[in-house]
Amino acid sequence: MTDITFPPGFLWGAAGSGHQTEGDNDNSDTWFAEQVTPTVFAEPSGPACDSYRRWREDLDLVAGLGLDAYRFSVEWARVEPEEGVFSDEALDHYEAIVDECRARGLVPVVTYNHFTAPHWFAKRGAWLDPEAPALFARYCDRVTARFGDRIGFAVTLNEPDLPRVLSWLGLPDVVRDLERATLAAASEAAGVPAYRLGNVVLPEELAAMEDGLAAAHAAGKAAIKARRPDLPVGFSLALMDDVVVGDDASVRDRKRAEVYQRWLELAREDDFLGVQNYERVPYDGSGQVRPPEGAVLNQMGTEIEPGSLAGAVRYAHAVAGVPIFVTEHGLASNDDTLRAAFIEPALTGLGEAIADGVPVLGYTHWTLLDNFEWIFGYAFHYGLHEVDRATFERRRKPSADVYAGFVAAQRAGLTVREPA
Repeated sequence: MTDITFPPGFLWGAAGSGHQTEGDNDNSDTWFAEQVTPTVFAEPSGPACDSYRRWREDLDLVAGLGLDAYRFSVEWARVEPEEGVFSDEALDHYEAIVDECRARGLVPVVTYNHFTAPHWFAKRGAWLDPEAPALFARYCDRVTARFGDRIGFAVTLNEPDLPRVLSWLGLPDVVRDLERATLAAASEAAGVPAYRLGNVVLPEELAAMEDGLAAAHAAGKAAIKARRPDLPVGFSLALMDDVVVGDDASVRDRKRAEVYQRWLELAREDDFLGVQNYERVPYDGSGQVRPPEGAVLNQMGTEIEPGSLAGAVRYAHAVAGVPIFVTEHGLASNDDTLRAAFIEPALTGLGEAIADGVPVLGYTHWTLLDNFEWIFGYAFHYGLHEVDRATFERRRKPSADVYAGFVAAQRAGLTVREPA
């Protein structure tokens, strides 16, 4: 038997993001792209979870789970709705969230850019614009100047590797064609040559977009550190647990080199790396190995595997060499019994990785609420709470009780007994 305990000071939290929960983010690039015809987005985000107004209620939910961290994002499109024009109202709003987190004993884990950016920024070509890093750094400076002294961790960018991850999913041509048509329609509607988003990327622009994002991270980090040198700063990566079936690791290793390597190397200069894991993907020498007949799948179509979190964390640390913060982890399923059964073994595996020497600072479960999941709209469910799409009532799911119970047991000094 193995005793699993988490280290003192380990943070337990829940995560969300602005555009996916706040609603009516109508100065953003994603909002604009949701409205054009054709669009790759299954439906518009609309009022989302109405969290821009109900954020105190959301903090009640986090505190009610007995957690001590909350990851949320500041919406650049709200803070700088017009180029060079900063909104005191928006900065006041996010400052109030930070202060209320502190009042409730929650460490604010703040993401400065969670995919969405201002409409004006997309009109300039987004991260393809040579001025993008400087524009992002200016925004990071304003946010940090307002309340950076009270946040616990700063995440500059959310999943800058996601377009590269998607290139490995074997998406049908119809999806790729629709992405291209969306950007064309948005460019026409905006009256610019190239309207661009951070999470809908053309294959021929992918490398240049990554270069812009990497430079923006460096510039944003420098701006944050200039205001608060002691604040831990990093970025988050979408990171599958890619494993080998058989003895031919060539495809798996090629994926790692193409998708993750540059970012893991970039993270070596940071204070931590955010790992965001949802699934394990097996590869043999020919490609991805499909799930066996009868396997229980998540909404992404891969087999549910609690051990994927520990696998991703171990790999990320082995290459990056910096502390890990699990900024997202969860399960896409409409069946909450699957999520409830998934949480404890996944966290136990994470504890085993820590026991083996992997430094992990905290864990924020994705997500607090069922929310807007980008091109999938509201069909995908990751939440510990469901949200009534008409009334916005939040309803706690059984999986939330499982997570809260696991955290409470850790706080009580109990150990999780796992067969060796």
